[in-house]
Amino acid sequence: MLAMKFRRFHYLVAIWLPLASLATPPSTSARTVEDFDSGWSFSKGDFSGAAMPGFDDAGWRRVNVPHDWSIKGPFSGDYASGSGFAPGGLGWYRKHFQLDAAQKSQHVILEFDGVYDYSEVWINGSFVGTRPYGYSSFAYDLTPHLKFGAKENVVAVRVDHSRFADSRWYSGSGIYRHVRLCVTDQRHIAHWGTYVTTPEIKAGSAVIHLETTFENDSGTNENLSLQSDIFAPDGQLVASSTASKTAGADATQSVIQEIKIVRPQLWSPDSPVLYTLRSRLKSGETILDETTTAFGIRTASFDPDRGFLLNGQPLKLKGVCIHHDAGCLGAAVPDKVLERRLRLLKELGVNAIRTSHNPPAPELLDLCDRLGLLVKDEAFDEFTPSKRKWVQGWNKGEPSRFGYAEVFAQWSLTDLQDMVRRDRNHPSVILWSIGNEIDYANDPFTDPALGEEYQPGNPPAKNLVKLAQPLIAAVKTLDRTRPVTMALANLKMSEAVGLPELLDAVGYNYQEPRYADDHKKFPQRIIFGSETSQRYDAWRAVQDNDFVAGQFLWTGIDYFGEAREWPNRANGSGLMDLCGFKKPLAWFRQSLWSDQPMVYLCVNDGTRGAGRRGFNLAEHWNWPSNATVNVVGYANCPEVSLTLNGQLISIKKISAATNGMLRWTIPYAPGTLKAIGRSNGVELCSFTLQTAGPARRIELLPDTVRLRADGKDICHLEFRVVDAQGVRVPDAEPEITLTANGLAKLLGMENGDLNSPESYQGPARKAFHGRGLAIYQSTTAPGKASITAVAPGLEPATVEIETTNSN
Repeated sequence: MLAMKFRRFHYLVAIWLPLASLATPPSTSARTVEDFDSGWSFSKGDFSGAAMPGFDDAGWRRVNVPHDWSIKGPFSGDYASGSGFAPGGLGWYRKHFQLDAAQKSQHVILEFDGVYDYSEVWINGSFVGTRPYGYSSFAYDLTPHLKFGAKENVVAVRVDHSRFADSRWYSGSGIYRHVRLCVTDQRHIAHWGTYVTTPEIKAGSAVIHLETTFENDSGTNENLSLQSDIFAPDGQLVASSTASKTAGADATQSVIQEIKIVRPQLWSPDSPVLYTLRSRLKSGETILDETTTAFGIRTASFDPDRGFLLNGQPLKLKGVCIHHDAGCLGAAVPDKVLERRLRLLKELGVNAIRTSHNPPAPELLDLCDRLGLLVKDEAFDEFTPSKRKWVQGWNKGEPSRFGYAEVFAQWSLTDLQDMVRRDRNHPSVILWSIGNEIDYANDPFTDPALGEEYQPGNPPAKNLVKLAQPLIAAVKTLDRTRPVTMALANLKMSEAVGLPELLDAVGYNYQEPRYADDHKKFPQRIIFGSETSQRYDAWRAVQDNDFVAGQFLWTGIDYFGEAREWPNRANGSGLMDLCGFKKPLAWFRQSLWSDQPMVYLCVNDGTRGAGRRGFNLAEHWNWPSNATVNVVGYANCPEVSLTLNGQLISIKKISAATNGMLRWTIPYAPGTLKAIGRSNGVELCSFTLQTAGPARRIELLPDTVRLRADGKDICHLEFRVVDAQGVRVPDAEPEITLTANGLAKLLGMENGDLNSPESYQGPARKAFHGRGLAIYQSTTAPGKASITAVAPGLEPATVEIETTNSN
């Protein structure tokens, strides 16, 4: 079986990171990489001649990318529930720029991290390429079409998301990820041209295997050398190697080197240490090109009996699935917003991320490398034919049937291999997933194994094998250090056609009852929960079985799309809401997964939640005076004491918890309900619920009061409605209006309400459960930004944020 080949494997992996994030050696000017995010002109619609440099775009709106026009709305029930009732459409972007005359003999490429979708790119009126898949990163060679000196260049990008019902979740529209302009010598290291592995890691040493691809576009044969220097996490040079190569004219070639380092520091979630590889392509002593690559050293293995092992030690994957949007920002997510979300998840005890169900933004992987989060890197949600995309509401009405399936035959191998080339050097990435629930029964594939559910008019499930085989081979051509997997929704049908036998690791979606029997039936199969509910028994199926590698919860954060009927626009299955605020189930997961002492209280209000999420849980202490209240507690301490207004109610052992929860049924009395977590009589942690009085004022809580004046830094500003004592008022929903001077830009306001029809345009939004979140971005001017919040009948609040040129 193929899975046996991955019972033991280890590797060293490398990543591209901003130099400022690591202790790196000084860089030369042999390669220049320009941030190309600012200064774009945008207009929604289609325009004849917009690809030509002489087109008049003076009336277009000036924007910076990442940019998502769908989140600007207007949202409407006329659009599709699958994509959150957001608009699609056509749009154009244009950017004018100049290049120095000294760069005329150099090589210039334009790198896009993601454009949704069906993008077409022109430079100075010359067409340079198209990319249908909105989640792929790509680059185009602009060199033959450029002008230099005082002459102007114009890049034009047409984005066609006119078929808005093309996704089962919110995708966004536009150039929603970063763009860069890269200028090198004609003799240069190729795009994604560094690949680092390790054939041997021991306690005292590691052998580093480097494969570096370079291109010679000079038109003549060249004698070149590649100098590879490795720097430790503290910036000290620890090893170096130089190899020579005769580069053929207009040829692409590779150099292979092996370097041994002593006493390697191993990367892990608890210690995500990163080394730095500096690659210099040289002609004699002249440096032609230089790249800096960060990498982490660690072993990883999947074992059919012991699950997942990192650096030789068993480690349960405590994972969550996440989509790529961020509430009011849509798909255009600044790096700092993404970092906040990942840090909050890690605080819960999460150690793994599944990029459901598409290649992520590169910065997500960069952050996971730095923060110590493992990643299941996923490529596709469908092969061909297409899945259902709901329009009127989840499982309601007639779905649409278009999407990536239409270009799968032409583009899937390219998109998949580009994902692997881009991401194969990340220490965080431990699994390649080629698909999510492609085997979902009758959507569209079917098989007699389904019994009464079999629909003979649908495509046969045996086609799944034919479609998966070339994808698996494409991955292994580029990287054999990680298992290839799929998130399977129907093992009964998939096993009938032999699909799991193609995979190195088999992902089970919501099929925990099969774990034990399948482990006996297929003793060499690597099993993990690729998508699971948040139920306690789903975790116990992992915790109690060494052979189960882990689980990925659906989902880490609420997300737009996969909605029900209008005005519902988002899915509430997350541990955190659209703002990134922790919901009660996040605290529950923290009690199961975190090693840091914690205790938490909430109330079961007796009403049912949507879908499969059980009863609603409320984090407040405002109830009718004659109520009997069902209090729920989560903790990871040996015992918890509960008091009401200073009077002890009871002390409960965590060993007495039912399904991971402590419960008390008590008469309600206003005041203070407090839980204290203890071990051997020592207080470790506490949590308090307090009765809130009438709403009195607004409270502003920034996560920072100091921003870099780089036009990219972020302040998350929580706004709360509180009483005279500063207690959040849980049912307060006034409209909060924010004003600021010109030194901070309001990107959006979110309140976490899944059913709010409010527009994201403008500086006002209702509070929800007494709070919300505003996201401000710095400008490029230093100074102080004063932000004021007002609401009818409430005392206003002001906070001052300084923007500075210093780091």
